[in-house]
Amino acid sequence: MQFLSPAEPRSNKKLGILLASFLVFICIMLMPTPVGLSTAGQAALGVLAMVVIIWISECVSPAASAIILVGVAALGLIGTMMPDGKAPLTSAQSLNLMLGGFSSSAAILVAMALFLAVALKHTGLDKRIALIIMNAVGVSPPRLLFGAMLVGFVLALFVPSATARVGAVIPIMVGIVAALEMPINSRLGAALMIVTAEVCSVFNMGIKTAAAQNLISLDFMQKTFGHTYTWGEWFIYALPFTILMCVALFFVTLFVLRPEAPEPEAAKVRIRQQLAELGPLSPAELRLILVAVALLFLWSTEGWLHPLDTTTTTQVGIALLLMPRIGVMNWSQAEKLVPWGTVILFGAGISLGLLLSKTGAAAWLANISLGQLGLADKPIWIVIALLSVFSVVLHLGFASATGLASTLIPIVIAFTQSLPVDKSTMFGIVFVQSMVVSFGFILPPNAPQNMLCNATGAFNTTQFVKVGLTVTIIGLLLVALLSVTYWPLLGVL
Repeated sequence: MQFLSPAEPRSNKKLGILLASFLVFICIMLMPTPVGLSTAGQAALGVLAMVVIIWISECVSPAASAIILVGVAALGLIGTMMPDGKAPLTSAQSLNLMLGGFSSSAAILVAMALFLAVALKHTGLDKRIALIIMNAVGVSPPRLLFGAMLVGFVLALFVPSATARVGAVIPIMVGIVAALEMPINSRLGAALMIVTAEVCSVFNMGIKTAAAQNLISLDFMQKTFGHTYTWGEWFIYALPFTILMCVALFFVTLFVLRPEAPEPEAAKVRIRQQLAELGPLSPAELRLILVAVALLFLWSTEGWLHPLDTTTTTQVGIALLLMPRIGVMNWSQAEKLVPWGTVILFGAGISLGLLLSKTGAAAWLANISLGQLGLADKPIWIVIALLSVFSVVLHLGFASATGLASTLIPIVIAFTQSLPVDKSTMFGIVFVQSMVVSFGFILPPNAPQNMLCNATGAFNTTQFVKVGLTVTIIGLLLVALLSVTYWPLLGVL
């Protein structure tokens, strides 16, 4: 008798979920078109329902989901009518619509920024930075937590992938705990891993180039409102929120987990040994530091000292890093390490948002969901607070903030356009929600970096939820507070 291997039932379950998502798409396509919605908009809703099921269940990889999204949508749109009702879409028109996201400058920026992350990993500079910081701050529990946050901040300045940043830090944290002769699942190990994961989400919100979802949101905002935020503007507007969230995470972790105070000498020796093993700064690392610092300077002075946008300066920087003798890597080395699936998912996510917007599906969804909350006559801070709670609850079902941004931001944009406020206020509301999209604090599956840290076995779900839920509540209160103080003062709202 032939038995199924343990992997086969799981594969069958994933296939079943994938087929069910296709069935949902077909059922929505066969339903009568709702009043106020075009047939292309109905197809867009079918695609949205299908891809949300895929993203939540993770029945296929993110890159595969992006290819399925584009392919099914392109087929489903053939023969449908756009809101203008001029003529049914041809196959070429529907495919062009679904490939629109891949021509976005934001997609190019994500690809180029991932090359920068590869350069850091290829040269070992990311590990050197982390070890230098941890060696400088000390090894008592509060100092180690502060060091983990500082490492997260420095890497977030240059690495747009949360997975890449956390992947570089985890081995160092595991080594520190081992050097202290403590088990990885000790309270100190749990505290370090939880902070490593959650501070990554905090800096995703604080730095424009730290997360793909920021760039997706800004791309939608640029196309709708005709302007965007520079790197420096985003940093300044998010700075108080980022600092206060770090303070909250620091004290909540110490209070909830109460990490043990270890004997520090062993950890100090271990960190210094790892630094010594790296040897002196290599010429390649020095060149990378020069390019990275130059990029940071150009990003932060965009629109102030020069007219170059973030995408242009990043592309020039990566070109330098790929040049012979001047650079730090060649194409064959880089292409093997770049997570191309992230680039594909990013382009498809933008295409989904454009589809929801152009077909009128986003406006229709906003009207039947958010529009029923009666927020039109409420103060802006209440609107933002309720939208933020809505986003956090929705995030519980998403493992990808990129997917959540692709789904939610077009709907929020459409909703803000129904409010009796000016365009600058609409833009500000969407900006705040683009940060809240990164609230992946509550459950380990809410963000890839959470799952990476969870895989170490350092903490259990209860520990993570206790810290994450508390930080989420504080974060929502801070969003409401800054919506009536700091952001109106700067003209964001």
